[in-house]
Amino acid sequence: MDPIYIALAGISGVVAGIVAGFFLRKKIIENKISSAEETVGKLINEAKKEADTIVKEARLQAKEELYRTKAEFEKESRNKKFEMQKQEKRLAQREENLEKKVGLVDQKEITIAKREKTLAAQEKAVKEMEDQYTQSLEEQKRKLERISGMTSEEAKKLLMQNLENEAKHDSARTIRRIEEETKENADKIARNIIAIAIQRYSADYVAEKTVSVVALPNDEMKGRIIGREGRNIRAIEQITGVDLIIDDTPETILISSFDPIRREVARIALEKLITDGRIHPSRIEEIVEKVRGEVDNTIREAGEQVTFDVGIQKINPELLRLLGRLKFRTSYDQNVLQHSLEVSYLCGMMASELGINVKSAKRAGLLHDIGKAVDHEVEGSHALIGADLAKKHGEAEEIIHAIAAHHDDVKAQTVLAVLVQAADALSAARPGARREMLMTYVKHLRDLEDIANAFKGVSKSYAVQAGREIRVMVESGDINDDGAVVLSKDLAKKIEESLTYPGQIKVTVIRETRAIDYAK
Repeated sequence: MDPIYIALAGISGVVAGIVAGFFLRKKIIENKISSAEETVGKLINEAKKEADTIVKEARLQAKEELYRTKAEFEKESRNKKFEMQKQEKRLAQREENLEKKVGLVDQKEITIAKREKTLAAQEKAVKEMEDQYTQSLEEQKRKLERISGMTSEEAKKLLMQNLENEAKHDSARTIRRIEEETKENADKIARNIIAIAIQRYSADYVAEKTVSVVALPNDEMKGRIIGREGRNIRAIEQITGVDLIIDDTPETILISSFDPIRREVARIALEKLITDGRIHPSRIEEIVEKVRGEVDNTIREAGEQVTFDVGIQKINPELLRLLGRLKFRTSYDQNVLQHSLEVSYLCGMMASELGINVKSAKRAGLLHDIGKAVDHEVEGSHALIGADLAKKHGEAEEIIHAIAAHHDDVKAQTVLAVLVQAADALSAARPGARREMLMTYVKHLRDLEDIANAFKGVSKSYAVQAGREIRVMVESGDINDDGAVVLSKDLAKKIEESLTYPGQIKVTVIRETRAIDYAK
């Protein structure tokens, strides 16, 4: 075969391959273009559909908004139309009323015009009558002057003098009668108010004693209370400051002390010890401390109870505690808390009769002796001390003044202060309320303790045996044994110089040293 032919055949094959590849690629490209056009067409169709959908939804929303707005507008229009109709009706009614009123005014004007004409005629007639009366009066006056020989001015002056003298005499007699009646009625009213108050409040009263009785289950308990070599009874007396009297009276022990709080602490502690059965110095000390806490609670509860009984609210807690302490305070053998309660009731009753504030009167009556809760600790009159306490704890000015004035330490300037004075006198002066002897006795015992407490190094002091003995507890670190001897002599000398008493007073100085440790 010819090489040229072979070469041409190869070239033809190559060209044919190139042409075939070209047409193949063209076909593929056309297919891709067709596919792309088809995809674009689909996307355009979908976009048109979505646009149509959005347009339809927007039209629907626009129609709905139009309908809603139209409905609201129609509703509002109806409401406004209804309001306008109502206003038109009201205006029409007002116009009708005004027309009626105008008609009435016209009628009244006509009536008034008629009455003015009638009054003018009557005034003219009255004026004519006055002129006639004046002429007649002048004629009568001239006749009287001729008959009496006096001018009208002279007669008038004489008449006025006679009338003035008679009026002075009558007024003086009337004033004297009114003063007598007022005084008589005032005394009668005052007596009536006091009588009513006393009749409405008539409380029983039992005088305080200086001795309490403790019942024992058997006489063997007396020996246990005394203890070995008297250590138990000495411990009780030293810790509580009372005097235990154990005599031949069966199953009974007497507790003697002028201080009712000490006596109550000792009584409760002794009853607890008897019930418990364990009686020894350490147990005694433990029980006494516990009972003192209970008595403090009792004091607080007593204050709360008395304010509840009287009906007083919003009182300072410190004043409540001081009121509770009055439960164990006596004045001339009269329990001060019971006395304060009586004064409160009496003040309230008299205030109700006089028509003044009952709650303020009761409050002033209850607090009038509050100073007696601390008068042994603070110098001055218990009335002024109580007024200072009331002021310190937020009481009203009228209450403070009534407290300060109830014993005339300051001049009473209000009705409330006078009421408290009267109620205090009624409660204190009624039969059986007070006894001077017991107060004198208690004062003597307090003076004994005050003298002892004034010495340096004294921790506690107790007047016992009805004031015939003073027991003094001293700090072992401040006073040694020799100092205790010197203290007893100095105290005895001071008592001799300061007090007046029958017989003699025993001075006992007790110095105790304790060593305490704990086993662990």
